Amino acid sequence: MNRRLRLALAAALVVAAPFGFAYLFASPSAERDWSPDQRLLPRATIAGERVTIENLRNFSYQSTSQYVAHYETRGYDLARLDSGWFAVERFGDAPATAHTFLSFGFGDEYVAISVEIRKERGETYSMLKGLLRQYELMYVIADERDVIGLRTHFRRDPVYLYPIQASPERLRRLFVDMLERANGLAAAPEFYNTITNNCTSNIVRHANAISERIPFSYKILLPAYSDSLAYDLGLIPTDRPFGEVRAAHRIDAQARQQDIGADFSQRIRQASSAARR
Repeated sequence: MNRRLRLALAAALVVAAPFGFAYLFASPSAERDWSPDQRLLPRATIAGERVTIENLRNFSYQSTSQYVAHYETRGYDLARLDSGWFAVERFGDAPATAHTFLSFGFGDEYVAISVEIRKERGETYSMLKGLLRQYELMYVIADERDVIGLRTHFRRDPVYLYPIQASPERLRRLFVDMLERANGLAAAPEFYNTITNNCTSNIVRHANAISERIPFSYKILLPAYSDSLAYDLGLIPTDRPFGEVRAAHRIDAQARQQDIGADFSQRIRQASSAARR
């Protein structure tokens, strides 16, 4: 067992003691006093090539905690899905922790899917509490101006955006598989788990469901290294050494040079495109 994983499990046992291990018998619920930014779960209707998503999040932020809430219903034609993107948000200078999510392109329109804890009002994330059935799991489906803009402009974390090397057909199957899981969570809530049911493990589960066969790796347990694993497997560009690929696809600094506007998705891709020349 990986040393970091052993330490995390040992720490979890220490943290669990004050809970009296009651967490072992807890049940996930869809009825709690949710944080306003995660109050609504998305729902997707899939009819042939047509997808309709309700409660798609498109908030406008003034800070990490101040925002204007706005949910939309949007329709997508699966035949137009022509690109997929793997995003990695590293948490400052933390060596191994990060958040990962995917985005899907329909021409110049993009929709992101982010697997997250569903916070209760006033709740914050803890890796250790994430091992103790303290958070429900949710799929946030959102405009990139929301989920990426929040991270580049307000959290000011390093953000990397890599094009996924896969056929449009596989990307469509991946997109639909994620939508179906989002629907499933709306009907049957689950607990988040820091190790087994987190942002990256769910992406791997979806990828393997469409036969990518991503092997188990410590780089899944430590998501800050997940782009390195994707590089090793040829799932993101491999035309340069990995350090150069990572640097070329970092988007946060250039994204912050302008406000989050209607052309945000195009600008962040132009930034990484220019860095690769």
